[in-house]
Amino acid sequence: MRMTRAETKERNRRALLDAARGIVARDGHRARLEDIAEQADLTTGAVYSLFGSKNGLLIALVTDHLGPHYDGIEQAVPADLDLRAAVNAFARYYRRICDDPDALRHLSFETSLQDAALRDPDLRAKLAASIQAHEQRLTELFAGRSHQGDAVSPRQAQRLATALRALMAGLSQGVILGLSEQGSEEYFADTARALTAPQVLGPP
Repeated sequence: MRMTRAETKERNRRALLDAARGIVARDGHRARLEDIAEQADLTTGAVYSLFGSKNGLLIALVTDHLGPHYDGIEQAVPADLDLRAAVNAFARYYRRICDDPDALRHLSFETSLQDAALRDPDLRAKLAASIQAHEQRLTELFAGRSHQGDAVSPRQAQRLATALRALMAGLSQGVILGLSEQGSEEYFADTARALTAPQVLGPP
């Protein structure tokens, strides 16, 4: 059965994203558009047609990588939990994904992409914007939850989301690389709940 134009476009898009993920993880900032296109059995023209540029492809790759991650977080943190219980569920989910067989490959990809962004101001700005957009989903996940008799304000949720993302990324990296002896779910949850303290959340 012959594919429609839309189906062909989506197939090519998927092939380029899959190829780029592997090559960026392998080559970092040295990743070549020609290698990505060749791996996908396409031309560099397909990259420009679908993504506009190499940086456009890399940013699409970030969204493709982070989107399912944040979908998983939202599913793991029910809407009816108060703030401390929500943070507890969030941290435990984060610890469990460290045991994913692909966790090391994902870390390699993330590190390589950051390395590329450090060398390209345009990519760095786009990467920061993409990460901030996904962090906003985390902010919305915590805003409005009950905590010590009050509802968490968007400002407080933003402060918490920023701190949690940094904490979980650091702890997870230690677990994945085998550097941390403090790698239990309980430890992840204990340290995350500590961030619900008033001095971290700040005023509403």
